[in-house]
Amino acid sequence: MTAPMVELRGVHKSFGPLAVLRGIDLSVAPGEVTVLLGPSGSGKSTLLRTINHLEKVDRGVVRVDGELIGYRRSGNRLHELPERLVLRQRSRIGFVFQSFNLFGHLTVLENIVEAPISAQGRDRATVVAEAHALLERVGLADKADEYPRRLSGGQQQRVAIARALALRPALLLFDEPTSALDPELVGEVLDVMRDLAGSGTTMIVVTHEIGFAREAADTVVFLDEGRIVEQGPPDQVLDAPREVRTRAFLSAVRH
Repeated sequence: MTAPMVELRGVHKSFGPLAVLRGIDLSVAPGEVTVLLGPSGSGKSTLLRTINHLEKVDRGVVRVDGELIGYRRSGNRLHELPERLVLRQRSRIGFVFQSFNLFGHLTVLENIVEAPISAQGRDRATVVAEAHALLERVGLADKADEYPRRLSGGQQQRVAIARALALRPALLLFDEPTSALDPELVGEVLDVMRDLAGSGTTMIVVTHEIGFAREAADTVVFLDEGRIVEQGPPDQVLDAPREVRTRAFLSAVRH
């Protein structure tokens, strides 16, 4: 059996008295697309952010490509890694945020090449050539010299996807990538994500786009109150959910 690309074991996370993740166990195989569904406050985004140590877990472990994320093990104890080593780990995990998070003072091209050069120490000419190819891939070959404020929300999110891909990541994380977009712009971002899903990129996607989950996901995971309630192939979870809570959620989002 292939080793998982992502593995969470017994992951707990609280913010003060509020328990947000309550013992999450999840494995994602290389090349697999996993979609996380669930109501607001169910822990989806927090789970995603534990995978690249943007949120520190209270208990449990997270591994990406076999490597413990955010910590090193010494005997039976875990010691948090220094920030420079966490940043090195993070540079192999692409993250696409809900709100784009582009640098407004940099051009589109500069936004894409900044991290591969500064965080990964790669050759500028090579990175620039790859960035132009990525812009072509996301349908924005003519926007390299524009500034983010001159782009639509959908275009900005496609730049954010190209920026994540520029790191040559082992894994891509998407946190509700279409929720900040006007409805008519959602499709252009989902088209790029479908293309990525079909190309064998390992992806974990937090979204309410049921159509995308049905078409692109290998596994759909439904969370509620910090627990995984149900998971399986899209046709099982979306069309014949076993759990009452899953059925109620899907009924609500479809109407």
